[in-house]
Amino acid sequence: MRNASILIAGLAAAASIALVGCDVKKTQEGNVTVPKYDVQKTQEGSVTPPKYDVTGPDVKVGSTTKEVTVPKVTTEKETITVPSVDVKTGQEKNAEKQATTKP
Repeated sequence: MRNASILIAGLAAAASIALVGCDVKKTQEGNVTVPKYDVQKTQEGSVTPPKYDVTGPDVKVGSTTKEVTVPKVTTEKETITVPSVDVKTGQEKNAEKQATTKP
């Protein structure tokens, strides 16, 4: 039962992150039942991890001066059309809907 509680809490946390801009209303109660297992050990286990000898490379970092040809760039102001985004939260949409339905 403890694992189910952890699972539900994790799913609720993930859902709350995804619904930050939404207006949420609970419309039904939920229920989770998990199966119960009875497990028996049939043999002893043993784990021996492999061993490795690793020799890493030698890395030397430095700097040197070189002469290169660089192009000259000039800029000027120009007016262009760029995309715009307007976001309304679920709460704002509900408030607008209620404002338009009132006499």
